[in-house]
Amino acid sequence: MFKSNILKGALAGVMMLLGTAAHAEYPEKPVNFIVPWPPGDLEDVLTRMIAEDFQAKYGVAAAVVNKPGGGGGPFPGAIDVATAPPDGYTIGSFVIGVPVVGHTIGIPELTPEKFDPLGIFLTYPFVIATSADAPYSSMEELAAYAKDHDVALGHFGDVLTPTQVTKAYAKNAGFEWGSDAAFDALDCNTLASGDADVINTTLQLILPCLDKVKVLTSITDTRIPLIPDTPTIGELDPSLNIALWNGLFVTKETPQDVRDKIIAVASKTVMSDRAQAVGKETGALIYWQNAEESAARIKKDIETVDRIGKLLQQ
Repeated sequence: MFKSNILKGALAGVMMLLGTAAHAEYPEKPVNFIVPWPPGDLEDVLTRMIAEDFQAKYGVAAAVVNKPGGGGGPFPGAIDVATAPPDGYTIGSFVIGVPVVGHTIGIPELTPEKFDPLGIFLTYPFVIATSADAPYSSMEELAAYAKDHDVALGHFGDVLTPTQVTKAYAKNAGFEWGSDAAFDALDCNTLASGDADVINTTLQLILPCLDKVKVLTSITDTRIPLIPDTPTIGELDPSLNIALWNGLFVTKETPQDVRDKIIAVASKTVMSDRAQAVGKETGALIYWQNAEESAARIKKDIETVDRIGKLLQQ
């Protein structure tokens, strides 16, 4: 009996060591970062930097897989992450819509909430801009002007958070847009052609002609360094303090030590000179917000999105 107990104890110890060793080997096979957008935009560029550094750090292949269709649903890329094993080999690089509304719009694979943030690392430099010769130079002046004149709004689509914020601002400020339309491209040509009087676009698209436009506000968390005198939408209307951001996510069952290895690389990458250079060139805000702070931000954003949705339904 004594020898039997010793053998059992030794066997248990060996199994624990083997299990620990096997688990500690992460990553031991290729890792995929899923981006639910076409290649080439800011989240794709930065996620590719993270993947490159991950591969260099751990010696395994790390690829970015683009799965278009993730803006307002049905989030095919998010479904891929949600249905993959919770082992850290399938990582989501998601915009705000996936964790904030993805589990509320009738997608069984995403319901209930499937994801935990590893960290948020990008705020897109969305702004509301108009021509330099427009008869208003601030959002307040725009609101006053639009109460007596038709003002046409151009945007990238109703489902996007910045568009929702832009329309909610009008509601709270007591005016209505004369018309609004979605465009594939929104730059200075859109304003110069008269296709729209005001555009909800990204700063990078109007940087080449910044001297010919007025940037009335940014739909970002903090002011954009390239236009430091431009207030954020949250400064003008605290109830609309929200932005379009992107972060890294894993399924809720993913082990903490696996998360830590991903975070160790990603948090360093986004603060690197080459990543920060992207921000300086485009106006994007690039940073690392840790998992706890990101989770709190998501919770607050869920409340803000709900409030905006109810406002726009009135």
